[in-house]
Amino acid sequence: MKQAWWKESVVYQIYPRSFYDSNGDGIGDLRGIIQKLDYLKELGVNVVWLSPVYKSPNDDNGYDISDYQDIMDEFGTLADWRELIAGMHERGIKLVMDLVVNHTSDEHRWFQESRQSKDNPYRDYYIWRPGKDGREPNNWKSFFGGSAWQYDELTGEYYLHLFSKKQPDLNWENPNVRKDVFKMMHWWLKQGVDGFRMDVINLISKVPGLPDVPPVNDDRYQFGSQYFANGPRLLEFLDEMKRSVLSHYDILTVGETPFVTTKHAIDMTNEETGALKMVFQFEHMDIDRDRGSIKAWKLTELKRIMSRWQNDLEGKGWNSIYLTNHDQPRPVSRFGNDTQYRVESAKMLATFTHLQQGTPYVYQGEEIGMTNVAFESINDYRDIESLNMYKELVEEKGWNPDDVLALIRAKGRDNARTPMQWDDSPNAGFTTGTPWMKVNPNYPAINVKQALADPNSVFYYYQKLLRLRKEYPIFVYGSYDLILDDDEAIYAFTRTLDNDRLLVILNFTAQTPVFTLPSNIVFADKELLLNNYAVESSEDIRQFTLRPYEARVYRLR
Repeated sequence: MKQAWWKESVVYQIYPRSFYDSNGDGIGDLRGIIQKLDYLKELGVNVVWLSPVYKSPNDDNGYDISDYQDIMDEFGTLADWRELIAGMHERGIKLVMDLVVNHTSDEHRWFQESRQSKDNPYRDYYIWRPGKDGREPNNWKSFFGGSAWQYDELTGEYYLHLFSKKQPDLNWENPNVRKDVFKMMHWWLKQGVDGFRMDVINLISKVPGLPDVPPVNDDRYQFGSQYFANGPRLLEFLDEMKRSVLSHYDILTVGETPFVTTKHAIDMTNEETGALKMVFQFEHMDIDRDRGSIKAWKLTELKRIMSRWQNDLEGKGWNSIYLTNHDQPRPVSRFGNDTQYRVESAKMLATFTHLQQGTPYVYQGEEIGMTNVAFESINDYRDIESLNMYKELVEEKGWNPDDVLALIRAKGRDNARTPMQWDDSPNAGFTTGTPWMKVNPNYPAINVKQALADPNSVFYYYQKLLRLRKEYPIFVYGSYDLILDDDEAIYAFTRTLDNDRLLVILNFTAQTPVFTLPSNIVFADKELLLNNYAVESSEDIRQFTLRPYEARVYRLR
């Protein structure tokens, strides 16, 4: 397996609106991030993925871009951005920018031109269609609820928007669109950017004819994703991007790719023929997915999903390993125990993430064990997806408001977007003003200041994990083998690199299951590298009782 800096990295995602506010307007900003660079260096991350900071009317928190080559006023200026990247590079931290090119804002100059007339030179930059039989061009649904089409009276046609109606989809079939996108990517890379996280990049190719979705029971396909995800020209478009842009730079590229299989991922990330370095897959994020209810998940299913991705990509592609981001609930609330065993389960989940083969991602606040938030009212939420869902289910379909709020509290994207909890002062030290969204009320107990003062905190556990990853190549390059496949409490696996071997044992429950080492795993000596409870070095690991959410990593010889 080829060695590469982006395989050996740990990426820290910053959601700038919620990270740190430097000027008291209640909104995180670039100068706020600059002030916290030493914190990131102390943690030990070597790459930052910055969620969008471009010019935007902010309909979808910056993922609706009106100018790709300027900065949103609330976040600062291009001069601030240049100071930020310089400060990162001085500290040995690389910067990955969010690339959002499936769609733009409806306030982008291209779209403003496009809607003027049917023969405007920019008309074909977007996907316009006449209505059909007095309705939308097809029955595709938006991810944010309702039709994926918006009627525009100026020209009497509809435009496609897979997300908000203020996020019209670009028409990648138009070579001028591709040329302009590639030109913009070159511009950022020449500014010193170290890579791109590519937002829903596998949606850029749609099936010709844009057919209606037939009746289906599988809610994954009710949107029409079989016609706009992993489309017929996707690999062609990505290969053109590679030839035109990506191959000219030594950068990290990661595609956000819903609805992919391991085969899709290998096609996109194969070191010889693929265009991207890695992708975000969503199978494990869908394990408890049910739009209308809170669905229980099973550890054996998580094992099957993660193990398939580990084994299928071995030597053929590269994994991104994550349990949360700006679109997902907090992992300690979702997969762990955010009350009695918050610290223990946060450490266990960190071990799970960082011991898989792939590049691990840490989302801001994950390293101190931040939790989901349970706001009292829908009026306290800010996410367009949650607000639209509440409107659709409560106001239009008559659902019980408390039931819908319970869903949003469990699954809503705002769980990850509450302001970063820096200390126990008002507003968690995030701002001296009124925060754009309320702070999680548990901030007096869960914050960075507290974590840095406690040698047994989640923060220092992450710090040790990142240090071990730099020290032991097996953490990065070792092959993965699952053991105890059918155990519903214990997730255990080995990593092997040449003659080096790791044994990883994780208790995903608040119970005390007994771990029994399979007889085929033979060793002469053992070294305990990582643990979230005190462990006697003399303990026989062939059989022992695990404590709630216990994690252990042994090096076997």
